[in-house]
Amino acid sequence: MNLSQLTLQNFRNYPELRLTAAPGFMVFSGENGAGKTNVLEALSLLAPGRGLRRAPLRDMACQEGPGNFAVAAQLGDVQIGTGTDPDAPERRKTRINEAAAPTNDLAQWLSILWLTPAMDRLFMEGAAGRRNFLDRLVMALEPAHARNCARYEAARRERNRLLADDSIADKNWLEGLDVQLAQFGSLVAEARYKMVQALDLMLVQSDSQIFATPTLQLVDDKLRTEVQLHEMLQQNSLADKAAGRTLRGPHRADLNVLHAAKQQQAEKCSTGEQKALLFSIILAHADLIAERRNDRPILLLDEVAAHLDPQRRAALFQKLEERGGQVWLTGTEPGLFKDIPNNALHFEVSNGTVISR
Repeated sequence: MNLSQLTLQNFRNYPELRLTAAPGFMVFSGENGAGKTNVLEALSLLAPGRGLRRAPLRDMACQEGPGNFAVAAQLGDVQIGTGTDPDAPERRKTRINEAAAPTNDLAQWLSILWLTPAMDRLFMEGAAGRRNFLDRLVMALEPAHARNCARYEAARRERNRLLADDSIADKNWLEGLDVQLAQFGSLVAEARYKMVQALDLMLVQSDSQIFATPTLQLVDDKLRTEVQLHEMLQQNSLADKAAGRTLRGPHRADLNVLHAAKQQQAEKCSTGEQKALLFSIILAHADLIAERRNDRPILLLDEVAAHLDPQRRAALFQKLEERGGQVWLTGTEPGLFKDIPNNALHFEVSNGTVISR
C-alpha cells in the first residue's frame, strides 16, 4: 500500500508539484507556513471524506489558479486521483485508472491514517468529532461504511425536514424514511461496534512502554439491529415530531476513551497523556489493518516529533520501522528526525517548493 508518485496541481500553495515516493519514511521539514501540511492534506484526500483539515473544497484550490485543483497518485499499477472543476468548485470528482468512480470507492484501494495537532482536541470537543474519528477508522477496513454513513445521514436530514414542518407530515413518507434509517443505521452501528471491539483487543496486546494504553468503549443506545432501530423510531415518532428532529439513533453515538493504567477518562488526562492515547489508537489501528488486509496503511504524522521527548521519539521511529509501510512526517527542524533510518527520503519545504535533501 505504498505510493510511488504524488502529483498536485493548483492545490493550496502548490501550482504544480510532482514527488517520487518510496516505501519507508518520507520526511518533510521547513518553517511554519511553508506548505508541509498541505502535502499531507492532499494525500488524505485519496481516502473518502473531507481530508485531515476537513476544509471546504473551494479553500483547497490555489488562490492564483483557475479555481480548481487535482491530486493524483500512482499505487502499483493503479492510478487514483481526485479534485474539482473550475465551474463546480464545491463538487469533488474521483477517477480510478482514468475512469470516473465514486469517491467512497477510494477506500477499496488505499487505507490512510493520520495524526495532526488539531486532533489534540479530540477528547475535549463534542461527540461529533469522536464519531467522525471512529468512522474514519472503520472506513479504512470497511469501504462500504462510507456509503452507509452517507445514506443514513441523507435519510435523517430528510426525516428531520419533515418533522420540522408545521404541517402534518406524510405518514407513508415518514415510514419509508424510517425503514431507510433502520436499514443503514444498523449497518453503521454494527460496523462501529465491531471496530471498537477489535481495536480494544489490539490495544490490550500492544506495547505500553512507549505510550499510554487506552481502553475503548462505544457509547450508544445498544440498538444495532434493523428491527430494534425501526421499533425505536416508531415509538419515538411523537417525541421526534415535538422536537422537530430525530432524537435517538447512531448519530448520537460517542467513543469513550479511558487511560487504562490510571483508570481515568481521557478528557481529564494531561495534554501529553491525551497525545499518547491518540498515538496508541492510531498505531494499534494500523496493526489491525495490516492484520486484516495483509498490507499496512499509509500513515500521515503531522508535527508529531516536536511533542515527544528524544527517547520516545527514537522509540516511535524504531517501532514504525519494524512494522514497515509508508510513513509521511512533517516537522520544523530536520534535527527532529536524526533517528530516522538512513534510507528515508528527506525533503526541504520552502514557500511552496519541495527540494530533495
